[in-house]
Amino acid sequence: MPKRSAGILLYRRKNAIPEVFLVHPGGPFWIGKDDGAWTVPKGLVEDGEDPLAAAQREFREETGFQIEGPFIALGTFRQPSGKRLMVWLAKGDLDPEKLVSNLFELEWPPRSGNLRAFPEVDRGGWFEKSEALKKILKGQRALLDHIPK
Repeated sequence: MPKRSAGILLYRRKNAIPEVFLVHPGGPFWIGKDDGAWTVPKGLVEDGEDPLAAAQREFREETGFQIEGPFIALGTFRQPSGKRLMVWLAKGDLDPEKLVSNLFELEWPPRSGNLRAFPEVDRGGWFEKSEALKKILKGQRALLDHIPK
């Protein structure tokens, strides 16, 4: 069975123009990657865990912000990896400069025996749809069709 992830597509209106909040993955693989690298805050759904609760937990772990909703289920989106991504839409606002992400450990450089800690997310930002389409991972572009006008 494919792994399941859950995430939240947060949006706001700035000067009547809708914007979405995306995050840039941390760690050495993503350094120097920009267009096509950003994502909604998301993560794996644990066995027996409610997917919306997982999406809220992952948002908090990756950004330091708690999103209360209300939430609108957008559905499940198949990712190029085969993983299934369940996404909820929520309206809200936050300051990306105040983002605080949890850390993960990775052997770096590879085969060095040295474990290093990296932030799961190294930054976040607000994007209008045209810019978000350039920034977001290819497998998540369909999410942007759900941004309220």
